[in-house]
Amino acid sequence: MPVRAKPSHGFEVSRRALLTGIAALGAARAVPAAAEESPVDVLLRSQAVREWQDKFDGGASTPVAQLKSDVPLLSPDTVANMEYTLPVMQDIVARGGWVRVPDRQRLRIGTRADAVVQLRQRLAVSGDLQQSQFGYGDTFDSYVDAAVRRFQVRHGLKPNGLVDKAVFDVMNVPADVRLRQMETNLVRVRSMSGFLGDRFVFVNIPAAELEAVEGGRVVARHNAVVGKIDRQTPVLSSKITEINFNPYWHVPVSIIRKDLIPKMRADPEYLTKNRIRIYDNKGREIPPEAINWDTDQATQLSFRQDPGEINAMATVKITFPNPHDVYMHDTPFKDLFGDNNRFYSSGCMRIQNVRELVAWILRDVPNWGPAQIDEAIRSGTRVDAKLKAPIPVYTNYITAWATRDRVIHFRDDIYGRDGIGELAQLPGIMQ
Repeated sequence: MPVRAKPSHGFEVSRRALLTGIAALGAARAVPAAAEESPVDVLLRSQAVREWQDKFDGGASTPVAQLKSDVPLLSPDTVANMEYTLPVMQDIVARGGWVRVPDRQRLRIGTRADAVVQLRQRLAVSGDLQQSQFGYGDTFDSYVDAAVRRFQVRHGLKPNGLVDKAVFDVMNVPADVRLRQMETNLVRVRSMSGFLGDRFVFVNIPAAELEAVEGGRVVARHNAVVGKIDRQTPVLSSKITEINFNPYWHVPVSIIRKDLIPKMRADPEYLTKNRIRIYDNKGREIPPEAINWDTDQATQLSFRQDPGEINAMATVKITFPNPHDVYMHDTPFKDLFGDNNRFYSSGCMRIQNVRELVAWILRDVPNWGPAQIDEAIRSGTRVDAKLKAPIPVYTNYITAWATRDRVIHFRDDIYGRDGIGELAQLPGIMQ
């Protein structure tokens, strides 16, 4: 007997709900989610996709952009959505989960292979492919292409329709593991679902994404680059107190030891090329050639990078007090924001389109409109803008959640805090 749930509006989770998707996964309404243009928006307006829509089964599916929501991840709505979808996930697990898709070859539109049959079955169970769109079983047609793109959006992957190793790895996580991941993260979201402020900033670490929230709605989303596995971005609560334009970068001791010393051993000109200066404890500048780079002498000194385009923080630093000495900032390496897995930093958070975020943060600060922000950046001079009313900022570790219309999202447990790797190895976990 399937597990059934009867929410207050009378909808009943049933076999029909399973066949049509995880609580309307494929029937989400379009919601304006962000002030900035997301990768999904770019995808939908691109010429390539317009041609795809014109030539292959037009109108076959709901656009992937409709999987976005303006509801903050940390909200009572998210808790309710997750509670609603849990019985559906439990029913999927009770029915045997989903099939494993053979990963011997990459799959894309036009491919004809036996693996496409399993791919269709997998996408149908998770609600990405509707039963009415099955088409020819072993052919990767436009219905499958659209379903794969929806799946990719829900898992934080580039929505390009290509089923490669990254997609196989995520797709073949067993349903039982995903259910336990949902249960673990429901506890996390509940703990942060109270009032967080009229305006606040939230960074979801595993999603490497920032939300700017105002009046209970997300007004902008920004891709972020967060900490590596061995240099993790911490979970914290603080308040943004100031914006630093054209900041100096004071290099942390951990980076001096792990990065600068090895780089100087390999290239004695590294500090000079990157405009990083060395100072002793009396503030006197020391030439790099005076340091013995085969010892830890450098860790007893201060390293500071001059402002400029090659500065590690580029043009802007967003400051908030915290015991971890982390902050948000710009970066000269903009290409990293397009990666699926944006875990490259030493704990701080690099923010895409940071000027837009800074303009929103400084919106109510006199004499700090967009024109003044651009002028401060162009000047190349160290300038601080202090907030009279600090804005709350939070980071947390959420790898599973459900949005409006019960669309379920998952992210990789990059820091191993869900125990997903251990769960997958337990006897009885369905493959």
